[in-house]
Amino acid sequence: MSRILAIDYGKKRSGIAVTDPLQLIAGGLTTVATPDLLAFVKQYVAREPVERILVGLPKQMNYEASENMKRIEPFVNTLRKQLPAIPVEYVDERFTSVLAHRTMLDAGLKKKERQNKALVDEISATIILQSYMETQKFRNV
Repeated sequence: MSRILAIDYGKKRSGIAVTDPLQLIAGGLTTVATPDLLAFVKQYVAREPVERILVGLPKQMNYEASENMKRIEPFVNTLRKQLPAIPVEYVDERFTSVLAHRTMLDAGLKKKERQNKALVDEISATIILQSYMETQKFRNV
């Protein structure tokens, strides 16, 4: 099987998570400077089979797109053009940063570690991926 890659796209840096080849487990992969993100994704899919790419869809509480959407949309369009064989989907990312901080607290990370924004982005990408996987599991039941 192939992996699923998830991206928590940010203005400065983006968190990346990926499944195992059997798509059973979502795990944080890394955080990449956003200007380097497209090159990173292309290099990754060149060495690992990727079935689909998920990108966090930033919505506000009233379901309107957030300000970050104006940066994400051009990236997704470029991604779709440069990797046409891999479907790219948006996944609602509301509350992922809050959940990432909660996860860090629950894991017992010290305050200094919880202030690591790159780690928050990576965990957020993992939460995006995990929520997608859970949604798919319930659709297939």
